[in-house]
Formats: sequence, structure tokens, C-alpha cells
Amino acid sequence: MQKYVAEFIGTFFLVLTIGCTVIGHGVGPLAPLAIGSALMVMIFAGGHISGGHFNPAVTLGVWLRGKCETKDVAPYMIFQIMGAVLAALVVKFLKAGAAVAPLQPATVPALLAEFLFTFALVYVVLNVATAKGTSGNSFYGLAIGFTVLVGAFSVGNISGGAFNPAVATGISVLGLSSWANIWIYLVADFAGAAVAAGAFKALNLAEREDVRRLNSRDQPREQKEREQKEVA
Repeated sequence: MQKYVAEFIGTFFLVLTIGCTVIGHGVGPLAPLAIGSALMVMIFAGGHISGGHFNPAVTLGVWLRGKCETKDVAPYMIFQIMGAVLAALVVKFLKAGAAVAPLQPATVPALLAEFLFTFALVYVVLNVATAKGTSGNSFYGLAIGFTVLVGAFSVGNISGGAFNPAVATGISVLGLSSWANIWIYLVADFAGAAVAAGAFKALNLAEREDVRRLNSRDQPREQKEREQKEVA
């Protein structure tokens, strides 16, 4: 349960930062800096507990890479969405009365923008936080937070710069995005994550073999014995 709560807290403060810096008298063009920084510090705070996903697309990518147990995938995503929704409700209370204008993105450019930078985000996560070659590094939170910062500066005016289905849910609750457009984020973000996981595996063959060996060691003894009998 501790790791699920950590995912809730991290996602909560990520979406809280987004809402507070974008709505009303926020920080204007510096919002991506605050948002990327919020993600960075939450990853440093909760990464050792849950892995610091705070994003259903990241959870999907880490699961496909073989570093997240199947039983944790749904709870992670549920707690991330819960954190995002609660944060959005808190922002609505704090910013009561502030005018909110929903983004009206062009569908194809928004899909492409979300796909590309979600790919970049998950690709960075897998390489700095799950790869053997970068194991034990102290920069993973900075790298991940700055990927979101770069994406938000680059395509925030095209798609809203979510790169995260939980964030997409949060900004929909806030009215920054129309519920009719949430499918854009779900399709593009999960697709970007899946392709990033595939790219990581293709470029890190040794990592894939390590995961296979680990999974083999983790099999219940009874299952191994059964497979051995079937082969015999």
C-alpha cells in the first residue's frame, strides 16, 4: 500500500502545480519550469518507494519493460488518477472565480505532439531509472523532470503538454481541456509509452535477457517442475 500512496502523493502535487501555475494569476510562460521541477522533486521524494511513476503511461512502459509487477499496474493507475482528481478539486477551490478557457487543439497535431513527447518521457524514464548502465545514479529525477519541461515548452500550445493520462484527467476536471478531447491523450500517451518500451528493449538487448532470467528465477518451483515434466 505504501507505494500506491506514494504514487497518489506525487501525482497530486504534480497536478496541483499545473493548476496553480496555469489558472488565474499564475506564472505565465514559466509554468513549464514549475511543473518540471514539481515532477523532479516528487520523483526524488517517492522514487525509492514506488519508482516515482506518477503517470499511467510511465507505469505501462515500465511494465512492458519488465520492471513493474502485473499486480501493481492497475492500482498504480487508479491511485494516480485519484491523486490527479483530488488535486484538480483543490485547485478549483484555491482558484475559485478565476476564468478558465479550455484548449481547443487540432486533433492530428495534438496526437502527434503527445505521442512524441510521451515517447521521449518514457524512453528517458526507462534509461535513467531502470537500466543497469545507469543504476544508482543521482540524476534520474532531474532528467525526467526536464523532459517534461522541454515538452511543455515545445508543444504546450499545441496539445496542452500533458504526456500523462492522469494529468489529462486533472486538466479536464479543471476545465483546461474538454472531456471530449481526453481520448487524444489516452491514445497518444499510451501509444507513445508502448513504443518507447519497445525501443528500449531493441536498443538494450542485454537488459532484456536479464529480465528473462529474473522472470525465470521468480517462477514458482511447482511451475518449473511442471514445465520440466512436459518437456520430458
